[in-house]
Amino acid sequence: MKPLKIILFDGSFETTTFINRLAGGLADEHEVYILGFNEKVTRKISNVKYVPLGSNQNILRLVTTSLGYALQAPSAFFPTLENLTKGDRQKLQRQNLHSALHIIKPDIIHIQWPSVIPYVEDVLTEQKIPVIISQRGFHINVRPFVDEQNFAYLKSWYPKIGGFHSVSKAIAGNGDKIWNGPGKIDKVIYTGLPLKKFAFSEKYNESKPLQLLSVGRAHWVKGYDYALQSCRILKDKNVSFHYSIVGAAGEEELQFLISDMELQDRVSLEPRLPQEEVLRRMRESSLLLLPSVEEGLPNVAVEAMAVGLPVLSTDCGGVPELIVDGVEGWIVPIRNPKAMAEAVMRFNKLSLQEIEKVRHSARLKVEKQHNLDQMLKGMDGLYREVLERFHAESAEDSAEHI
Repeated sequence: MKPLKIILFDGSFETTTFINRLAGGLADEHEVYILGFNEKVTRKISNVKYVPLGSNQNILRLVTTSLGYALQAPSAFFPTLENLTKGDRQKLQRQNLHSALHIIKPDIIHIQWPSVIPYVEDVLTEQKIPVIISQRGFHINVRPFVDEQNFAYLKSWYPKIGGFHSVSKAIAGNGDKIWNGPGKIDKVIYTGLPLKKFAFSEKYNESKPLQLLSVGRAHWVKGYDYALQSCRILKDKNVSFHYSIVGAAGEEELQFLISDMELQDRVSLEPRLPQEEVLRRMRESSLLLLPSVEEGLPNVAVEAMAVGLPVLSTDCGGVPELIVDGVEGWIVPIRNPKAMAEAVMRFNKLSLQEIEKVRHSARLKVEKQHNLDQMLKGMDGLYREVLERFHAESAEDSAEHI
C-alpha cells in the first residue's frame, strides 16, 4: 500500500510521549508532519517534518511566519494582512494552518485533543481532507461531563469527524455518550511501547521500608488526596513505608494535606523527571500506586508493568482492560482510601514468589496488548479505513452532481 501524508496536530512541537512514539513509528513508512505554534523543538524525531504555524511566545516570529505563508499561498495574502492589522493572533494561526495544509496537501489530519478542534473547523466544514481525533484522558472522560458548553460544542462537531481513535473501550464508551451516529468509525487502539527500551527487571527490589510510588501531575482527577488518606491509615497501622509522588513538587494543597495528616516523614513530593529517571525510580520501588478517579488507560501503569514494578490501581476508566485483579496487579474501588490501604497491607505480606508471578504476568500482558507494532498497525488501519470511506463518499457526491 502506498505511503500516506499524515499530519499530527496537537498545537505544539513538544508533543506527548504517545504522539512521539506514534510519529516516529509512522515515519518509517509514511510522510509525517507535526504542526505547532512554536519555533523550537527540544528533541526532534528522526524523519518527522516540523512545520511552525506562528509562535505563541514571539510576536515578531508570528508576523514573519504568517507573511511567509501568505507569499506561498496567494489566496491567503489579503486575509493575512487583515488579521495582522487587527492583531488577531488566533485568526492568524488558523490562517497559517490552512496555508500549511494547502502546501502539504495531506491525506489525513490526526488531531490529538478536542481542544484543537476550533483550529480545524473550516477543514471539517469543507470536508476536503478527512480528520480523525484521539480520545484520551481528561478531555473526554471528564470535561464534557462537567462543562455543558463543551459537551454541546463536541456534540455539534463530532459528526463531521471522519474517525475516532480510543485508547480504551471505556473511553470509547464516553465518546459515544457525546455522539454515536450510524457508521461511526471508532477503533480501540491501545498505547504501544518500544519494549526494548523498557527492559524487565529480573530482580525485584525487596526494599524495607516499603517504597510506594506515584507518577503524574497533581490534578484532582489523579486522586492523590485519597492516596494520602491511605497513607495515614498505613501509618496508624504501623506499616513501614515511604510514598513518593513524582510530578507534584510545590503543590500547596497536597503539602497542606501531608502536614495536616502528619505525614511529613512518610511522603515526598518530587518534581517532574525525565523518562529515564522515572524508569530508574520504578525499578527501585516496591509498588506503583494509581489512585485516580478517572483515566483513559494510564501510560504510567503500562510502563510500570513493562519494567516489572507491581501496580495497585483504582478501577477507573480502562484499567480493568489492563489489569485483572490478582493476576497482573491489584484493583480497588475509586475514592476508597481504606480499601487501598488494606490492599497495600496485603501486598506487604505476599511472598517473593507470589509477587514474581504477578510481575511476569504483567509483563506478558504488556507484550501482547501494548507492543508498538500493534499500535502502528492499528493506526495505519484506521487511517486507511477512514480514507476509503472518505473517497467513496466523495465519489458518490461527484456522481450526484453530474
